[in-house]
Amino acid sequence: MGANLKEVRLRMASVKSTTQITKAMKMVSAAKLRRATERIVQIRPYADQLNKVLQNIASNLGGEMNTSFATQRAIQKVLIVVITSDKGLAGGFNANTIKSAKVLLNEKYAELAAKGKVDILTVGKKGYDAFKSSKLKVNNDFGNLFGNLSFENAAKAAEYIMIAFEQKEYDAVEVVYGQFKNAGTQIPSTEQFLPIKTTIPAKGTSKGKADYMFEPAQDEILKDLVPKILKTQFFRYLLDSNASEHGARMTAMDKATDNANELLKSLNIMYNRARQAAITTELTEIVSGAAALSNG
Repeated sequence: MGANLKEVRLRMASVKSTTQITKAMKMVSAAKLRRATERIVQIRPYADQLNKVLQNIASNLGGEMNTSFATQRAIQKVLIVVITSDKGLAGGFNANTIKSAKVLLNEKYAELAAKGKVDILTVGKKGYDAFKSSKLKVNNDFGNLFGNLSFENAAKAAEYIMIAFEQKEYDAVEVVYGQFKNAGTQIPSTEQFLPIKTTIPAKGTSKGKADYMFEPAQDEILKDLVPKILKTQFFRYLLDSNASEHGARMTAMDKATDNANELLKSLNIMYNRARQAAITTELTEIVSGAAALSNG
């Protein structure tokens, strides 16, 4: 019985230590989540408005924009950007993002992947670990963007992708990331980054068509505006994923702490019962010994 008590005490000490770690991780993630949420909330209206301006210009031009980033080509080679976190213990955040990337790869681009015409660009260590052993070419040059997440660093990655598209290295670029909704909900999302999607108004209608006078010329406006919109959009993907990671980890650590507390309660009950049984056994032995002596 003593051995059982010792084993339960060791388990209780281990669970208490784990609870302290999960509580600390939850608090750290909560602090990081607040900052990450502020950043994504600030950039969303700006990014949405830029996209609205772009769509209005496209509507004014009948959907035909004179920019290489809107060029529709026959898809012969594709780049898939997979954005995950560098660290684990974030619930199903990374697993769900990687699963979405594999679904995209195995369903939409299965034929191209079989021919080696799909490349992977990973941002975050978990995504790289998931795809590094695949037969596809995996680029991890921008894998550490979350180490110093800034618009300048995000813009460098976006520029790399944009140049590769312009030079016809890729005919389409898709981004897989975790869209942040709230601390408990992160939505695995896939969006086409390039070519730019534009809404073309139906023939014979003027609904939604913006009446713009361009100053300076249209081409000059698009030359400056489109790259800025693309860089902002890519930065938004990163901020969404960053907030999703911290929200998922905070939720996961909160649940882990609750589970550890429940386990600790069960172990306390187990320990008390074992201790009570041990005391009862000792009392029984004492009483039996005393009775034996008195009879003697």
